[in-house]
Formats: sequence, C-alpha cells, structure tokens
Amino acid sequence: MKLSETKTVFQNELSNLYSKSEIEELFSIFCENFLELSKIELRQNLNQSLSEIDSEKFSEAISELKMGKPFQQILGETEFYGMKFFINEHVLIPRPETEELLELAIQKVQDLRLKVKGLKILDIGTGSGIIPIVLKKHFPEAEVSAIDISESALEIAKRNANFHKTEINFIQKDYLNEKLDDIYDIIISNPPYIGIEENIEIEDSVKGFEPNIALFSPTSDALIFYRKIARDSTNHLSGNGTIFLEINQKLGKETLELFQHFPKAELLKDISGNDRMIFARKF
Repeated sequence: MKLSETKTVFQNELSNLYSKSEIEELFSIFCENFLELSKIELRQNLNQSLSEIDSEKFSEAISELKMGKPFQQILGETEFYGMKFFINEHVLIPRPETEELLELAIQKVQDLRLKVKGLKILDIGTGSGIIPIVLKKHFPEAEVSAIDISESALEIAKRNANFHKTEINFIQKDYLNEKLDDIYDIIISNPPYIGIEENIEIEDSVKGFEPNIALFSPTSDALIFYRKIARDSTNHLSGNGTIFLEINQKLGKETLELFQHFPKAELLKDISGNDRMIFARKF
C-alpha cells in the first residue's frame, strides 16, 4: 500500500473522532515516528510504498486511536520542554501548564540569584520525572530528588533520567503518610489536584488511559497535598527556601491561603489566564 492510500484510510477511519486538521497533525506525527519523515518529506513521499510491517503499525495506531488512546501512549514517548520523554500508562502525559511551572521556577532561581551549587531541590509526585530532569539540566550543580508513590512510575522516571544523563535521587514514598527526611531549598510539585466531584468533567481519553492516582485527590479534600506541603515547609524548607506548585484553577485562592505564613506568596495565572501556579518564598 502506498503512503497516500494509508493517509486516506487514516482520514476515513478517524473522521468521526477528530477534525481534519487534527487528523493531518496526527498522521504527520506517526509518519515522523514510524518512517522518520518530516512534514516536508511526507509531502514529497506520498507515492512511496509501505512495507508490511509499517502498514501494520499504522493499522494498529488507527485501532488504538479509535479506542480513545492518546497518541503519546501509542508511541510510548512525547516531547516536553523541547526534550524527548518516555511515557506509558503508569504516568501522566506532560501538559503545557507544567512547562510554564518550570519556566517560572527556572526564572525565579536566576532572578533571585540563588546559589546553585549544592542547591537542594525536591519534586513531589514526579511521575515520568520531567520536572527534576529539566531542572537538573538547567542547574547541573544542584542536588535533585524526586518522590513518587508508584514504583511503576519511578521505573519510567529512571529510564528518562538515564536517557538524558541526569543524576536524580528517586525515592519511592507515600508522601501523604510518610515524613520527609531532609531540608530542601526548593520544593516543587504538580500533585493530584482534581477533586472527586470533578470526575464527570474529565474526558474519558484522560481518565480511561492515564493513572487516576496521578489525577485525582485520594480523598474528598482536593487540597490534601498542598496542606501537607504547607506544613512540611516549616521544618523541611530552608530559611532561603522557595516553593513552586501547579494547582487546580478552581481553587486558586483557597490554595494560596495555605501559604499565607510565608513572607511572600503569589497566585499566578497560566498563558490561558487561569489561576495555575503558586510561588512562595521564606525570605
């Protein structure tokens, strides 16, 4: 089968699920991954014949897309902060909002002129390890640790750290029910913050394929992780410490109130204008 014919099948099979532009983008993504063809090369090679193996890859991709599976999970990888990361069903697919959280953290470290050598950073609920790896890439002299309750998630995080040649101290820990063992200069987190009552608002393609443990608060209290981080900041955040948090946009003011004991605490909006981040510092 020619690539052009495969494209037609791709469009026909997915026309009820995606817009024409979305299908075009998805087809380009799979062609780049399966055939190593850029968008320009794709347009120039539509008449090339596909091998049986490659044709089967596209058929399997179509079947999984029709089931609602995210294309990133089908490929087993995604791009985040200009870097390649491996993912699977045990970790969340990175979102642009988390890129904004990292941009904020990196900029603040630079603006505040924090001493980077020996700077101790902790990421709570690391998932695929994107946050600590990006921070380690930007601040290689920092000591970076990352916690997650899921052993399966940490396996992916360690694979990503090895791929990017970054030294991260990964710790399997039930954060809500265990104590921290050290004092950190930066605590950063994108914890589960979706309330149980919001379940019906979440798309099936998200809650059906991504780990609910990383999406939803484990209790009726959607702020349970933030409450513990606020408490831990008393004894486990250094005197020159800072906190960076991604939050539930519906609970911005309530989350900010948890950090009013800091000399400076700010509620910040994302690029879409939603309450999305908390920045707090002890100095």
